[in-house]
Amino acid sequence: MEFTVIRGDIAEQQADVLVNAAGTSLRMGSGVAGALRRRAGDELDEAARANGPIDLGEVAVTDAYGLDADYVVHAAAMPHYGDGLATAESIRDATRNSLEAADERGARSLVIPALGCGVAGFELREGARIICEELAAFDPESLTDVRFVAYSDEEFETVRAVADDVTAGS
Repeated sequence: MEFTVIRGDIAEQQADVLVNAAGTSLRMGSGVAGALRRRAGDELDEAARANGPIDLGEVAVTDAYGLDADYVVHAAAMPHYGDGLATAESIRDATRNSLEAADERGARSLVIPALGCGVAGFELREGARIICEELAAFDPESLTDVRFVAYSDEEFETVRAVADDVTAGS
């Protein structure tokens, strides 16, 4: 599947689905989750928590409330137990499950962040490679506009370079 890399704040994106970099408890704390919660309001956090906890790599879907989207897919790339660190497997599973959840709902557009690469401690270049591989390999029924969002200029440059490498090799 084709996708683009963009720079921006995920909470300001317009799409059918926004993907939240969640922990297994689905408590919306800092990072991507905090940005989405601040923009959407406390209802988003309450709805997410009502669906938790979930297993590592799994997703839960809620309304998007005050965000410019129909749904938020809460992708548990990091555990809210043990060391709290994401793994290659949790990032891969969370990415794939996010895409499937959006596609099952007939979504045409989706914005996904660097799952597991913030407070969950996974190295950005390797995490971006895993996400890009999953995006490139996915065969959607409805998704046509998939954007991998990077918050900072440095993150954008890293993700864009990785995406170029992955798509050149496919």
